[in-house]
Amino acid sequence: MTTILVIEDVEALREEIMETLSYEGFDVLGAENGVVGVQTAKTYLPNLIICDIAMPELDGYGTLMALRQEPKTSMIPFIFLTAMTEKADMRQAMQMGADDYLTKPFTSAELLGAIASRLQKYNSVKEHYYDEIKAVGARFEYLSHHDGLTQLPNRILFHESLSQAVLHAKINNKSLALLFLDMDNFNIINNTLGNDIGDQLFKAIAERLKRYTAPCDMVARMQGDEFAMIISDVRDPMSIKLETQKILDLLSRPYNLYGHEVFITSSIGITIFPDDHQEVDGLIKNAELAMYYAKTHGRNSYKLYSSELNVQSSEYMALANSLHRALDRYEFRVFYQPLVNLQSGQIVGAEALARWQHPDLGIILPSKFIPVAEQTGLILRLSELVLREVCEQMRSWRESGIHYGFVAVNLSGQHFRPDNNLIEIIGKILQESSTEPHHLELELTESIIMQNAEFTIGILSQLQQMGVKVAIDDFGTGYSSLSYLKHFPVNTLKIDRCFIQDVTTDRHDATISLAIIDLGHSLSLQVIAEGVETAEQVQFLKEHGCDQMQGYFFSPPLPAPEFEKMLIDGKCL
Repeated sequence: MTTILVIEDVEALREEIMETLSYEGFDVLGAENGVVGVQTAKTYLPNLIICDIAMPELDGYGTLMALRQEPKTSMIPFIFLTAMTEKADMRQAMQMGADDYLTKPFTSAELLGAIASRLQKYNSVKEHYYDEIKAVGARFEYLSHHDGLTQLPNRILFHESLSQAVLHAKINNKSLALLFLDMDNFNIINNTLGNDIGDQLFKAIAERLKRYTAPCDMVARMQGDEFAMIISDVRDPMSIKLETQKILDLLSRPYNLYGHEVFITSSIGITIFPDDHQEVDGLIKNAELAMYYAKTHGRNSYKLYSSELNVQSSEYMALANSLHRALDRYEFRVFYQPLVNLQSGQIVGAEALARWQHPDLGIILPSKFIPVAEQTGLILRLSELVLREVCEQMRSWRESGIHYGFVAVNLSGQHFRPDNNLIEIIGKILQESSTEPHHLELELTESIIMQNAEFTIGILSQLQQMGVKVAIDDFGTGYSSLSYLKHFPVNTLKIDRCFIQDVTTDRHDATISLAIIDLGHSLSLQVIAEGVETAEQVQFLKEHGCDQMQGYFFSPPLPAPEFEKMLIDGKCL
């Protein structure tokens, strides 16, 4: 029922108005002056107020001002009643916020007409206001459940949807797969191409995943460069493996953004309900663990969850914690594997390889601790430590009159970021150890170069200007573009051991190895074969013009004193 408050000091008129309004079906309140009227309005919050102007204690103007200053009464429609007929009085009333103005005497029809008009307008404004509130509420609801950049469901909505999907699968006795996806080295793109291109790449990734996802399934952005997918009605592990490989292939296709051709790969963890876990939080934990494993074991790959990963995860955490202490305690040792000229048979240099001398576990190989160092960001400290030790060792050999040629040191892709000051670090180490730059060679893989070829070319050019040599390691296993390769300021190509292993028995490996040798020489580069283990491999490489080799056929990696003895003894092939 609509409530109207009548504020009028003339009792007879007040009663007459109240009786008229009650007859018309309104709920009516009365007040004999402005002070009582204001208090009544605050207490009962009527839908409309009718108020005389000339009243004792607090007149109509004062009443209106008091009500408009109170938030909960400020919007109540307000009609003045007065015997004053001057336009100035009317203007003052309207300027103070009155909604209408009735002059005495007035008829019942005039009063009811004014009330009907004010209530209609008030209800219209109120409906519009409520519509706006609903729209804002709906927008807030959407934003609280969706990622603002990609418009994908966010972690909150994903958790709710996964709960519903698990319940549905339980009721219908079906399986579902949960996939967690993490973009590999996304921060390199942000650091080198800028956040705008990074944001556009996120949108492009989201669009590809949305187009791929079936209507009954879901894709969400969890945080940063991490996405998640729910795939329902999974038949068996093999089918989800095939689906996941399609997703990897889909995401690895190039993206054209603002004139840049951008490449990105992903690491995906998979867990299956109900085989791996039957609760939502357990499934999420499994998928994250499997994704983490895929990321630390090669990237651009997927891993299906198994209970063994929990053990491996515990081992990883223990290794990561130990790695921090190992750097502080200088537990790392540098071994040197000789590089041999295939024509003269003489040692021309060495590759420096880090070994972790763990106090309890003994020697830990790089394949075990390098992924942990990469993932934890400790690779930068470790590489700098190795670089410094190698340069100090070279100084020691020089001072002893030992000719060692040059030493190659492997670098992580994390060094090739704008904020890591690689050039300054290398320059400082060379200066402090009094090492000539041409005695140092830096090895990096194809994937590092191709992450951001233009930026990397600039860094490599500066290294060349310094006199530091550069080698592309594991050549042939990555995805480098030959059109880019001719622009890379590098000195050496290293043929990966996977091609050398069967080079004398496998026609394809032989063809690839010969092609790399020819390519390197056509670009005036030295070519080194890695992993040489037999006399037949040595003979094949010599006959086809490969420049250098390294491998167990000549020598495994050696501690500095043993390599030094080999140099002094003048060991040859």
